[in-house]
Amino acid sequence: MLRQEKNRLIFHYDAEELWIEPWGQNSVRVRATKNCTMPDEDWALLKPEDSACSIHIGEDGADLVNGKLKVHVTGRGKITMYNQDGRLLLEEYWRNRRDVTDPKCSAIEVEAREFRPNIGGDYHFTVRFESLDRNEKIYGMGQYQQPYLNLKGTDLEMAHRNSQASVPFALSSLGYGILWNNPGVGRAVFGSNIMSFENLATKAMDYWFTAGDTPAEIEHAYARATGTVPVMPEYGLGFWQCKLRYQTQEELLEVAREYKRRKLPIDVIVVDYFHWPKQGEWKFDPVYWPDPDAMIKELKEMGIELMVSIWPTVDRDSENYEEMLEKGYLIRTERGVRTGLDFMGATIHYDATNPEARKYVWNKAKKNYYDKGIKVFWLDEAEPEYTAYDFDNYRYYRGTDLEIGNIYPVEYAKTFYEGMEAEGQKNIVNLLRCAWAGSQKYGALVWSGDIASSFSSMRNQLAAGLNMGMAGIPWWTTDIGGFHGGDPNDPAFRELFVRWFQWGTFCPVMRLHGDREPRQPQFGTTGGAACCSGAANEVWSYGEEVYEICVKYMRMREKMRDYTRSLMKEAHETGAPVMRTLFYEFPEDKTCWEVEDEYMYGDRYLVAPILEAGVKTRRVYLPAGCGWELQETDEKYEGETWTDVPVTLETMPVFVRIG
Repeated sequence: MLRQEKNRLIFHYDAEELWIEPWGQNSVRVRATKNCTMPDEDWALLKPEDSACSIHIGEDGADLVNGKLKVHVTGRGKITMYNQDGRLLLEEYWRNRRDVTDPKCSAIEVEAREFRPNIGGDYHFTVRFESLDRNEKIYGMGQYQQPYLNLKGTDLEMAHRNSQASVPFALSSLGYGILWNNPGVGRAVFGSNIMSFENLATKAMDYWFTAGDTPAEIEHAYARATGTVPVMPEYGLGFWQCKLRYQTQEELLEVAREYKRRKLPIDVIVVDYFHWPKQGEWKFDPVYWPDPDAMIKELKEMGIELMVSIWPTVDRDSENYEEMLEKGYLIRTERGVRTGLDFMGATIHYDATNPEARKYVWNKAKKNYYDKGIKVFWLDEAEPEYTAYDFDNYRYYRGTDLEIGNIYPVEYAKTFYEGMEAEGQKNIVNLLRCAWAGSQKYGALVWSGDIASSFSSMRNQLAAGLNMGMAGIPWWTTDIGGFHGGDPNDPAFRELFVRWFQWGTFCPVMRLHGDREPRQPQFGTTGGAACCSGAANEVWSYGEEVYEICVKYMRMREKMRDYTRSLMKEAHETGAPVMRTLFYEFPEDKTCWEVEDEYMYGDRYLVAPILEAGVKTRRVYLPAGCGWELQETDEKYEGETWTDVPVTLETMPVFVRIG
């Protein structure tokens, strides 16, 4: 049965109810459930702007038209979607005999919307769509540790892990975007025969779909539907210094002083984890950080902001554990001891989905950090694979388990966004290991986690950063040099470090970080002292040749400050990514849809990172429609051409767009 309620088209058959309604210009939201009522959560979606739509119900089905998008539902409930030219964009994968007039009628009985009941009331749900074109290209979906920019042919886990962030918005070369608006743990498959989204436990199907003539139009629509980043603060535009980890107040200050003695541009320096006495005590350990007020004051006099790492874990022996337990601010275990993570103490996470728990943690951070002048927070989820769902050990969210498995980082970022916003701060940055759709509006700056120090890993991060931008997360960064390992005295690692540093200059945020070899000895016996740090990781730690190259690119980043600021303003206003695929800027150039190892930094700079050791030349494609100038030499080139650019260790090809 098909019926209309205001702007909503409804199909009902047996236990299933399907809703289709306009949700912004050229866009619809599609929901279905076999429960008695439709869930009322909007998850990543904001309330929609007004959009004129028309609904017509006829003998053979119904049509909903919203701008450039037409949705057709047959009398049996099959969904197809078309653009304004009548071109098919999306078709559900039906292989059953419910409608024998459907040319794809089949006896194999595969449902497009498959509800499999779980014990406890939720469904293991899968939705299937036809793969309309084997040459279709798919982008977005967040951050995965693989080198593929085009996701067609991939099988992706939708779950958060250290260095994996599922942000389930996909942009298609066919002219549509689709957000899987369900934060449960699951799977997305972009096969040659079927595209599917699957949740292990949910109450409803929920996705948002938009049509657009260009990637930019689709991205802007998605940003209107889910929100945009705040305005990036000035300190986010320059160079950030970090390592694992500065172990004492004096060690950190001496590094900052050395940057100033060398007259090097630096905006932020980071106090990483275990600067606290115990996890769940959100404050500096007075043994190793005896006077944080004086430290922060000296840094500010040098023009350097201090970023502090915040973990969500609470040690059973910490000063706050019993109070948080009593008030219900901690996640719960399904069975056994209440321990979610056993690392430097038996710990459990605070429940960031509980607004009162968020207020509690913010008030601790406000007293010990924010009120002292620290305005930049590194919200490390402490291995977020533990905070999604562990089938054998625990559930963390008051009885609805998998249904919100991927929304935890969003709620975690809200802890500090809400707190700082209440203090009148509007330009908010939360450095996060993971994010989900909508995280951007809470100031989420996502970094790509604890990755390997290798050229193959660097290549993976390029694909990750570009797809994060397409998934609506324009603030993104990576550990320059990689995180795991790397000896600053090793010539091979020095080469990798240089290439990563050059590329990092043209990332949304330029942040040096890593856990270098050899390890430092333990320097104390209390608090976080047992968590030893790695070797030095400052720009002068890699020898004089590397140092001079780093200085060159640090100053280059500083010269681009005004330009980077304009890109951040655009990201805030429209949702445009800062790192952009070539096809985002040049959608009419077919070659730009094929090139995966170059990108645009905004609309002006074409960046071709060096992704292999020992490279002497770099083959670069220059898009059509304009001219190009090689930044290093001012040499001019025509568009729609390939060129081989000679490179040395000191250079990475960057072209400036002309016209």
